[in-house]
Amino acid sequence: MIATLRGEISQVEDNAIIVEVGGVGLRVFVPAPYRGRVKAGEAAFLFTHLVVREDALTLYGFESQAERDLFNTLLGVDGVGPKVALSVLSTLTPDSIQRAVFAEEGELLSRVPGVGKKTAQKMALYLKDKLKPMDALGRIAAMSDKDSEVLAALTALGYSVIEAQTAIQSIPRDAPDDVEERLRLALQNIGK
Repeated sequence: MIATLRGEISQVEDNAIIVEVGGVGLRVFVPAPYRGRVKAGEAAFLFTHLVVREDALTLYGFESQAERDLFNTLLGVDGVGPKVALSVLSTLTPDSIQRAVFAEEGELLSRVPGVGKKTAQKMALYLKDKLKPMDALGRIAAMSDKDSEVLAALTALGYSVIEAQTAIQSIPRDAPDDVEERLRLALQNIGK
């Protein structure tokens, strides 16, 4: 199995990147946030997972070993294949996945394209046994009820979960607890 990959990015596609390794261009499917940050000509180091099918060899790449491990864990959920697992990691950060599982916010998982309510419930149930709750508890406590309301409002306005979380994280610590004010500050940060 191909565990890691180091090379130069020669092309960024809609859902993958092409990494030149020893004169060979390998198509690697990567999460959307990573794909949005990289450009052709940059060096890349990825932790990879190779999916072998009868008709194809497909390579998936991740910035960290923890992200790859989460991808592998998601593959263990009944009804979740590599494309859905990648969609989950493209839509939600690993922290928000843990928060959704341990704070029992399954509706957050169902916002992922290709994931319905039943699959989201299966995912939450499966991941609860596989993820380490100690890692997640601190992150769950970090997002207050007010910020959860702001997250829900931003996603209802059409922003992705990642955009909403990034905006919430940029709200000053000394900001008022008023939900409307926090939402206003978050909306200002999305535009930047």
